[in-house]
Amino acid sequence: MLQSFAKTRVGRSLGLVALAAVVLAGGSAMVNRMPAQAAEAAVVIPAPTVDEKGGEGTETALLAGGCFWGVQGVYQHVKGVKNAVSGYAGGAADTANYEQVSSGSTGHAETVAVTYDPQQITYGQILQIYFSVAHDPTQLNRQGPDHGTQYRSAIFPTTPEQKTIAEKYIAQLDQAGVYGEKIVTTTVAAPKFYPAEAYHQDFLVQNPTYPYIVINDQPKIDNLKEVFPAVFRPEPVLVASAKS
Repeated sequence: MLQSFAKTRVGRSLGLVALAAVVLAGGSAMVNRMPAQAAEAAVVIPAPTVDEKGGEGTETALLAGGCFWGVQGVYQHVKGVKNAVSGYAGGAADTANYEQVSSGSTGHAETVAVTYDPQQITYGQILQIYFSVAHDPTQLNRQGPDHGTQYRSAIFPTTPEQKTIAEKYIAQLDQAGVYGEKIVTTTVAAPKFYPAEAYHQDFLVQNPTYPYIVINDQPKIDNLKEVFPAVFRPEPVLVASAKS
C-alpha cells in the first residue's frame, strides 16, 4: 500500500501544476524526498533531571533530526520559541546548499536553529520535545524514508551548559531504557550554521497537503499537541514574521 502510494503520490496528490511549482521553486532534488512510511509514534519520556535555570534574553538550540521541514514545523508550534530556521551545519560554507547537501558527502546535517526565551521554555524542555516527538534518536543516519549522513541525529550545543544538559539527558534516557534501543544522537560543539534556501523555510506551514508532510511530519505536530499540551500553540511562529 505504501509502495503504491510512493509511486503515485506526486501525480495524484499534488497534481502536475503543483509539482511544477515545487520543482521550479526548489529544484529537482526536492522531488526525491519521497514519502515511504508514516512518521514514528511519539515516545513519552521523563523530563531531564539536569536543566538550565533560565536567563535573560534569548538562546539558540541547534538540532538535527532528519528532514528539517518536520523539525522546524514542530518548534514553530512551541510556546517560548521566537524563531525556528531550517539550515545546514557541519560542513563548509561553499557546500551549504540543498543540492550538494542532499548528496550526503558534504558533512552537513539538515539542522534547525531554534531561538527561544529561556524564561518561557528551557533547553531541557526543548530537548524533551526533540527526543519525544521531533525525531527518533535511535536512528543514526536516517529518519523515516530519508537516508544519509545529512539526516543524522545530532545536537550541536552552543554553550558548555547546553553540552552538559544534552549529554546527561541522553545518559538519563538510556538508563531508563525508554526506547528499547540505545540513543545514537551525537553531541558535537556547534559548527557554523547556514540558513537554508527561502523555499525551505516554513515549508510545513505553507505546504500542509504536500504528501511527504502529510505522511511524515503532520503526525509530529499532532503528537506535540497531545504529549505537550502545555507548550503547544496552534498558530506557528513563521520565519518571515520573525524577521519583520
